[in-house]
Amino acid sequence: MKNQNLLIVEGNLEKENNNFKNSGIQTHAESLKESLSYYTNDLNIDVFNPCSEKSFDRILPSLEKYDGLIWGGSSLNIYNDCIEIRRQISFMKECFKKIKKILAICWGMQVAVTAAGGEVKKATNGAHIGIANNIEINENGLKHPLYKSKNKKFNSPAFNFDEVVKLPDGAVNLASNKINKIQSIHFNSGISDVWGLQYHPEITYHKMITLIKFRKDKLINIRKCFNDEEEIQNHINFIEEEIKRSEKNSRMLELKNWLDYLKAA
Repeated sequence: MKNQNLLIVEGNLEKENNNFKNSGIQTHAESLKESLSYYTNDLNIDVFNPCSEKSFDRILPSLEKYDGLIWGGSSLNIYNDCIEIRRQISFMKECFKKIKKILAICWGMQVAVTAAGGEVKKATNGAHIGIANNIEINENGLKHPLYKSKNKKFNSPAFNFDEVVKLPDGAVNLASNKINKIQSIHFNSGISDVWGLQYHPEITYHKMITLIKFRKDKLINIRKCFNDEEEIQNHINFIEEEIKRSEKNSRMLELKNWLDYLKAA
């Protein structure tokens, strides 16, 4: 059986990725490639960043060669209109025409929802800073292959300030928690079968802690999520306790299930 072709879309601005690299932090695309390698090395992986490319001309003619697409996270907010965000929405629409299987994670889900006619706004019940607690799979989710063998209620790495407030036509919500009513979705657009996750099964809690430390000034002074560094440290301590309880195979099960779906005829 030939190796499958997978496209990873990087959602962050080049400046943000350079900040990550200068601080010794993996980009989202690098984290995703590492997690994929846990399950398989039989993928031909390309990475594309719609923000940094001057045009899509290089990749549009070859989109049909990809068996699947994974679109990862970003620090952008999709309702802040700018050329980089418009380019990502436009590229997602092109992917809907050419790629059959899409896994859209966090920012990726928000881009997919927007491109398909849904809506994303700032979350009204707060943010997930490194962890999403008590995500519960609903009846639709329990029947969906995304959650095969997954516990009905679980915690997951997560980092988001925004949420889907309006689903695209025909989309189905699969899971929720107290912060975000829509934690995962399934819908079709063009030829694409889209599985979407608001949380990050592909990123470790250790990286989430690193991101919290990296963004601590912004989390205190701009986002107003914490009053001071002591509160941040208490939150990190809470996540470290979750690390002791969590199990890698269970945490990343959604990624495995999507890969199984990708490999299926």
